Amino acid sequence: MNITKPQNSLSKTQISIIKTLIYFDVFSYPLTIEQIHHFFQDCKIEESIIDQSLNGLCENNIIYKIGNFYSIHNNQELVNKRIIGNKYAEKVTKKALKNARLIGSFPYVREVCISGSLSKGYLDESGDVDFFIITKSERLWIARTLLIFYKKIFLLNSHKYFCVNYFIDENNLEIPDKNLFTATEILTLIPTFHSNLYHQFIAKNTWAFEFLPNKKTDNNINILYKTNVLKSFSEKLLDSKLGEKLDGLFMKLTIKKWKKKFSYMQSAQFELAMRSRKYVSKHHPQSFQEKVLDKITDKINEFENKHQVKLTNND
Repeated sequence: MNITKPQNSLSKTQISIIKTLIYFDVFSYPLTIEQIHHFFQDCKIEESIIDQSLNGLCENNIIYKIGNFYSIHNNQELVNKRIIGNKYAEKVTKKALKNARLIGSFPYVREVCISGSLSKGYLDESGDVDFFIITKSERLWIARTLLIFYKKIFLLNSHKYFCVNYFIDENNLEIPDKNLFTATEILTLIPTFHSNLYHQFIAKNTWAFEFLPNKKTDNNINILYKTNVLKSFSEKLLDSKLGEKLDGLFMKLTIKKWKKKFSYMQSAQFELAMRSRKYVSKHHPQSFQEKVLDKITDKINEFENKHQVKLTNND
């Protein structure tokens, strides 16, 4: 006979640990105790307190420790997969930094950050290397179009190591979608230039620390930001009425193409996944953010039913 635990029998610390593990379980990614501390939700806390709570959770088979990793599943394969992905990420990071340097050489690019799964130190062989790019104001669409043109012509449209899917400009650094997913993405960005823009970006998005108060940002900046003759010449040429018109034209043509290609999207979905303004270009047609948040809700409900505990509305 199964004996179920009463509702709300977990401490707030234990609940937050479980919610943190559930978030990363969406990506089938077990965590170390250090990572649980970094991504611990709701409040600042010492790692030693987390360690004590983890022991209780493991003793009651609510979560599982496998080697140095914790998960809501007792599954060695998840750990094996993570270790392989971590090693592959180390290998790919060198190429990613090289491509960041290349992206930074394009006109009007002012900051390049590694984003996506690689920014968390993981990549499987089917994954892409994502970049988050900050441009000069009023010239975002020129920068984006030149990078997409390069990808299509010289990389045969391969985005494996060159996925440039999110652009904002230097005067519009605040991300409007304020949730756990975007907070995690913002605070795990890996900046690649010695520029003040990354720090300005974090300063404009301090709301992210409300979701992840223990997370520290990455200051291990790898590449000196510098311009080049071709970049300087191109920007001088396009800092004119010609550049202004081209930027507007590229934006207009891109949005027209996307609206036709993704006509099945409702307006709210298009706005979230394909947000396009003079100061932002977002290309997430798979609606990944929305899917992740939905999966978190589903996994929380599943966990609550399985263990007869309550993880939400515990205030």
